[in-house]
Amino acid sequence: MSDENQHFEISKQKDYLYVIKENISLVHPVYTNDPLNMYLLLGSHTALLLDTGCGLAPLKRIVDDLIGERKLLVFNTHYHWDHPLGNVEFGVVYIHENEVDLISKPYDVSYFKDSPNEIVKIYAKQNYLIPPAKTIKSLKDGDVFDLGEIEVKVIHCPGHSPGSICLLTSRGELFTSDVAYYGDQFLPRKEDFPEVLKTLLNLIELCERQKNLELYPSHRKYPCDKTLLTDLYNGIKNIEDLWDTKKPFDFFEAWQIDDDKFRYYISR
Repeated sequence: MSDENQHFEISKQKDYLYVIKENISLVHPVYTNDPLNMYLLLGSHTALLLDTGCGLAPLKRIVDDLIGERKLLVFNTHYHWDHPLGNVEFGVVYIHENEVDLISKPYDVSYFKDSPNEIVKIYAKQNYLIPPAKTIKSLKDGDVFDLGEIEVKVIHCPGHSPGSICLLTSRGELFTSDVAYYGDQFLPRKEDFPEVLKTLLNLIELCERQKNLELYPSHRKYPCDKTLLTDLYNGIKNIEDLWDTKKPFDFFEAWQIDDDKFRYYISR
């Protein structure tokens, strides 16, 4: 078995959907949202890879083996480090227009210099500057891509980051990226919560219009249903009532608050 196949766990969810999982705690134990879920959709003529992970092991060969003769599109759901660091393997990568600049230059991961984990030596060999893809193209809300018997629609979902996107397929899947998942939640400053809540409410309303959507988050458990969105929406709404329980978490320059379903890291 090759090293990359030992690094990634690959599972076939449907005839046209693979999940490629990577444990981000390998980089630093402070990150507990294992696994990162990268998704590979196979249309009849085009495949779509959603995120390229942490850049720790070759990914393209795995993807090429799975897609056969299909063309390949590569999307980043957003710019946070665990989603675009494998971009350099792929010639062209798409991301929301708000974050094109952020992944167009080398990505500085020097904050991992003090990680106790040996694997960060891979980053050290690159001077903690991970090169970008050669070409970055922009996505915007409402963009539609035809993969052949599957269409995907881009939904701009700001809040977790300015350019976070979700993807809705014509087969009834909603890829929620880091906008919603069961795990540690990374939130903006409290004054920016209304944008996060608006995004979640938009997705809840989408699920009410299109019954039986399956939700595929970028971390931990999948598939989920609308309950994930309502749980997270209600939890964030309730943070104000828990504000006095906050404690500082300096690695993330955040306040930490816990409830019975989530841990929240709120930017300071």
